[in-house]
Amino acid sequence: MVAASLEAPGNDQVHSWTLLTSHALDTAWRLAKGSVLLAVSFLVAALCYFRRLHVRLGHRLKWWIGYLQRKFKRNLSVEAEVDLLGYCAREWKGETARAKLMRKAYEELFWRRHIKCVRQVKRDKYDALRSVLFQIFSQGLSFPSWMKEKDIVKLPEKLLFSQGCNWIQLYSFGPEKYTGSHVFGKLRKCVELLKTQWIDFSAIKDYHKRGSMCNVLFSDAILEYKLYEALKFLMLYQVTEVYEQMKMKKVIPSLFRLLFSRETSADPLSFMMNHLNSVGDTCGLEQIDMFILGYALEVKIKVFRLFKFNCRDFEVCYPEEPLRDWPEISLLTEDDLHYHIPVF
Repeated sequence: MVAASLEAPGNDQVHSWTLLTSHALDTAWRLAKGSVLLAVSFLVAALCYFRRLHVRLGHRLKWWIGYLQRKFKRNLSVEAEVDLLGYCAREWKGETARAKLMRKAYEELFWRRHIKCVRQVKRDKYDALRSVLFQIFSQGLSFPSWMKEKDIVKLPEKLLFSQGCNWIQLYSFGPEKYTGSHVFGKLRKCVELLKTQWIDFSAIKDYHKRGSMCNVLFSDAILEYKLYEALKFLMLYQVTEVYEQMKMKKVIPSLFRLLFSRETSADPLSFMMNHLNSVGDTCGLEQIDMFILGYALEVKIKVFRLFKFNCRDFEVCYPEEPLRDWPEISLLTEDDLHYHIPVF
């Protein structure tokens, strides 16, 4: 009895302390619960915010990277060399008759003509001129002999004042419908640029340096445009010169007799209005224009016409019979409309 009475107060004291501790913890938790929940809510909100910020910054960074790449990447109009058969496999899949023909034509170039690579050329109405001029510059070909004898920068005025070709004011610069008396100054600047660039490239003996300079030049659309218009004008000048020779009953190359036999190019004016003015705008060079281009630049332009595989005119040259031992450049075309550059 005495022992039981002594244990009762001890148990009551332990129980009291337990209740007191539990009550204290419960009170502390009630007081802290709001702060903890607030802190957790804040943390969750912060995490959500930073996640959205990360996504937003990621999209913004991706946009800026793309923008800077587009801004500073050279937009080459003549691309780097790629494997010829690899290019063919990508471009001509399937089992259509045309695809099979193209694959056979490319295999012919690779195995029998020893063409291992190809440079793709920007597809527009200047691509024939671009393909020819790129090779002239990249190979460092010499300035044509007739251009050395004449100051070609003065040829626009010469046509007007010496030969009375006042119709030259109707010359059209590709998509730019630019006519009038100021056409002479604009043509002069184009021809002067061509002369300067040609002389500079031909003076460089290092092949790799010429290649680097070509990459710079053929990524500048404004300069390219001027060079191609200069080539068009030189073609027109040669047509005018040969036409004058024909009127004086002199012997002229057969390709010009063919040119002047057409109603649409019976004289230099009709040739310019009906054909040359459209080049760079609505059409590219026709086959007869390629003859004139080769004649004017004193180069033999060999063209592999892949759509003519197994035909006599699969391989053609412009002009067919160069007057002298002119350097040769090569092109390939799948349709006589667009041209690429084969690499041997």
